[in-house]
Amino acid sequence: MTMPLMRPKRKNPVLRTRQMNLPPWARGREALGITAAAAEGRFELQVCEECGTVQYPPRGACKQCLSTALRWRPQTGEGELLSATTLHHSNDLFFRERLPWRLGMVKLDSGPSLMVHLHGEVGEAPQRVRVGARLDRAGQAVLIGFPFEGSTHMADDPMLREMTSDPKFRKVLVTDGKTPAGQALVRALVKAGADIVWVGHAEPWKQLGGLEDISALPQVTLVPLDLTNGRAVTELAGEIGGKVDIVINNAEVHRTFGIGARRGTDVAKLEMDINYFGLLRLAQEFGPALKGRSADGATGATAWVNLLSIYALSNFPPHGTFSASKAAAHSLAQCLRAEMRPAGIRVINVFPGPIDDEWNQHMPPPKLGPDALANAIVKALRDGVEDVYPGDVAQEWLQRWRDNPKVLERELATNGG
Repeated sequence: MTMPLMRPKRKNPVLRTRQMNLPPWARGREALGITAAAAEGRFELQVCEECGTVQYPPRGACKQCLSTALRWRPQTGEGELLSATTLHHSNDLFFRERLPWRLGMVKLDSGPSLMVHLHGEVGEAPQRVRVGARLDRAGQAVLIGFPFEGSTHMADDPMLREMTSDPKFRKVLVTDGKTPAGQALVRALVKAGADIVWVGHAEPWKQLGGLEDISALPQVTLVPLDLTNGRAVTELAGEIGGKVDIVINNAEVHRTFGIGARRGTDVAKLEMDINYFGLLRLAQEFGPALKGRSADGATGATAWVNLLSIYALSNFPPHGTFSASKAAAHSLAQCLRAEMRPAGIRVINVFPGPIDDEWNQHMPPPKLGPDALANAIVKALRDGVEDVYPGDVAQEWLQRWRDNPKVLERELATNGG
């Protein structure tokens, strides 16, 4: 049984700091299919469409019939642990810092045998286990053997915390606390065990509903943060940048209408100033601070979360300029992910459908509630995924976009959804 995680002690400046090393990250093109699925929380393997063979490791042709008709398909991961071993020595710099480390050989019910990292609650072989895929610090998929029945503190396993960004005992910055979604996110982080939650508010002189309630929580501290003001972002980064473990950028401006229904560019500029340039300002100031603290062990920086929109994938004409600003932010977030990966900082992009707020009040259900969005973000941090599509609308749009982006574009242009 996993022991409950104790609150980490403050870093001792006299003791040696762990080196910033990444686990072995080289992968062939075929193996990136496992990574692509793991980035969204799925475990997939290649399945031959000719003979039905499930194979691992990934290849360009079926090992059974040599067909190239291979498709990635979800797997249950159920199987039998055949053997287990514990590493006490390693030539790899990443694992050398984290020994001892358990590994096991698992034969899946679907056929293949896999070498996996073992969760601490998995006992000795033989026994039934469930294999799942997670992203490691290098952003590549690794396979983990989990027990069938985990304990309450299963997420506190040291190996598993290396693969995830669980907010428990971590310090988090939420950039906007004035919205219902932002306030729900703060409550969810506190419930998940966050040590400190700094909550940004752009206009501290305004009496906004809900801020009093969340500011009464002992873990919460309100901080002035206006993402349109580069100086304000710089000052806040100088004050708390060296302490933040997780940045969650949920600040956004959302207005309706497209191009011809509204004159001028003032609203579109405001959307871009927060949704795109706000992210850029934040990343320039807080990004280096997170990268510099990524090797601080239990007290190290670990993740960056961007609240985007499913409209970033394909423009939704009734919300046309907002969609464009989120598409720009999506592209910038991909750049941020590439720059943060060498430091082991995970960048999580969240693509919700319409949120149940004032700017979507005229849209018919289903809409995503603030609590559901907040829980999806916390779950993404705990599961160590990169891309999240919470809500029925987001899931449907994603599937249609993957099936044929041009058909989705035409449908949205014709009937708005």
